[in-house]
Amino acid sequence: MMRCPSFRYHAASSAEEAASVLADHGPRAMVLAGGTDLVPNMKRRQHVPEVLVSLRKAEGLRGVTIAKDGAATIGACSTLADLALDARIAAGWPGLSRAVASVASPLIRASATLGGNLCVDTRCNYYNQNHEWRQAISFCMKAPGPEGTAVAEGKRGTCWVAPGSSRCWAVSSTDSGPMLMALGATVTLVSKARGKRDVPVSALYGDDGMAYLRKGPDEILTEIRVPAVAGAKSAYWKLRRRGSFDFPVMSVAAWVKMAGSGEVEDARVVLGAVTSRPLEVPESAILLGSRLTDKVFEEFSEKASALARPLDNTDFQAAWRRKTARSFLAGALREIRGDSRESLGVLAKRVMCGASCLG
Repeated sequence: MMRCPSFRYHAASSAEEAASVLADHGPRAMVLAGGTDLVPNMKRRQHVPEVLVSLRKAEGLRGVTIAKDGAATIGACSTLADLALDARIAAGWPGLSRAVASVASPLIRASATLGGNLCVDTRCNYYNQNHEWRQAISFCMKAPGPEGTAVAEGKRGTCWVAPGSSRCWAVSSTDSGPMLMALGATVTLVSKARGKRDVPVSALYGDDGMAYLRKGPDEILTEIRVPAVAGAKSAYWKLRRRGSFDFPVMSVAAWVKMAGSGEVEDARVVLGAVTSRPLEVPESAILLGSRLTDKVFEEFSEKASALARPLDNTDFQAAWRRKTARSFLAGALREIRGDSRESLGVLAKRVMCGASCLG
């Protein structure tokens, strides 16, 4: 049985108190929300914090509030299970409801939080292994091991995905991140030094498997605000080997605002799990001023899928995942158009038949 290393536990009563503890202990402290990602990482010795700052008893970090303008404010410690069952989220932001409901398993969603999923660690075939396995390959730059290894010796360490690279190529594994980016959401960050600041979800991520979050290590994510836009629809499609539990190995989050004439007035599409951050698709501009026709879907998905250049550092063959992006991009838009569940189901099954051929 793998056990966590020794640590001190601090149960904060507020976000401000938690931020103060983080400031006092610096990189030796980490935030604990649901713990569904952090605790397994601690057992594998990928993280060895001296202090865990729990937000479980912190006031004001749970629940959903709908404002007069229709926007939703979601506490960062709201569980994914509660959000997946919230009829207001399903009605106003169906893509977000689908994204949080697709995370892991029911048991995990009952503990996992929205803030935790936004900040979930990046993943890689070489990183997400037990300590002994990683020790056998001399660890990697993202988790260099307890001996200090290359980092302590002044070396950069090795990324086993691309050994000649100076950066880590672990991939983003958040489901809610791409969807909230597509919805134009913002998050509130709290720290002792800077107080509160609001940033777009799109500014929360960096394209590096180690520096994948642009929030400071002393900052705590406290709430998420999701705007409501009349005439807008959203969808989330996720590729994984099993129908539940698995992290995404490629995902598509789409948001489209329709004009009264039936043409696309605004659109945002985001790819997940193809690089170290959710990737906004600039080709979404192709959709503007057009009706959602099969011809438009084909043109858009062909050009947008070129951005999906995943490396061979997670499940399935990289070339097949890249090819599948085209089908998923079109599928998400077909769902927004209102295609029947039967036709969408046929498309999804056709894609997964290809997955079964890969073993």
